[in-house]
Amino acid sequence: MDKELEEKLRYLRLTEILSYWDEIMAEAKKKNPSYTAWLKDLVSKEFSAKQERGRLLRLGRAKLEEPFLLETYPFINQPSLNKKRIHEIFDSCSYLTKKQNVIFIGPTGAGKTGLATALLIHAINKGMKGRFITFPDLLNELYRSMADHSEKKVMAKFAAYDCLVIDELGYIEINPDKAGMFFTLMKRRHKKATTIITTQLGFKEWTGFMKNPHLTSALVDRLHSNADVINMSKCNSLRPSPSAK
Repeated sequence: MDKELEEKLRYLRLTEILSYWDEIMAEAKKKNPSYTAWLKDLVSKEFSAKQERGRLLRLGRAKLEEPFLLETYPFINQPSLNKKRIHEIFDSCSYLTKKQNVIFIGPTGAGKTGLATALLIHAINKGMKGRFITFPDLLNELYRSMADHSEKKVMAKFAAYDCLVIDELGYIEINPDKAGMFFTLMKRRHKKATTIITTQLGFKEWTGFMKNPHLTSALVDRLHSNADVINMSKCNSLRPSPSAK
């Protein structure tokens, strides 16, 4: 490749063509395609590479704790879990196309976070923007924004994610300000984006950490009215027992 062409490809950020120019030219000489077919193939290679770079960038920005995939979930160890329903939600992408919530309710270690993460990664692979965050971290970030008067910016950021996973909801009690901000965020996302929640607590127990019966009722009603609720209360813990270590 001559220097002028290399500089132009760098300027245009056609990195796939730049990186594999010799291989591309060797393949063209071997197959001798038409100009149209060769150009289409060249554009397709660059397009696919750019899509993959975007996907990896979105995955990085999602701040996943672990990259769980649905294929790795041990359904065989959870006979009480409706595998067909989980796969239907995943394969149909209904939670994304209909902007529905998905709420996993069950004990610690049942794999709620893994399933939620798998749905988030699926959304990102479909070209959507997503984020994983624990409930305490979300509340802290929202609450800190009040101190530096950036609450509008922070609220808008979390409201804008196509798919937001909130993990471990209900592990901590929250003050009225945090409860109000969380409700506001859920209200802004209602029927506009997908929120995936994992929690140990049934809906009737949410008042315990929200400390506001009226706000809790409004929050549950809003979330539940547009959600797939996956009851994992009878699921086994997938974590090894201390005696097994």
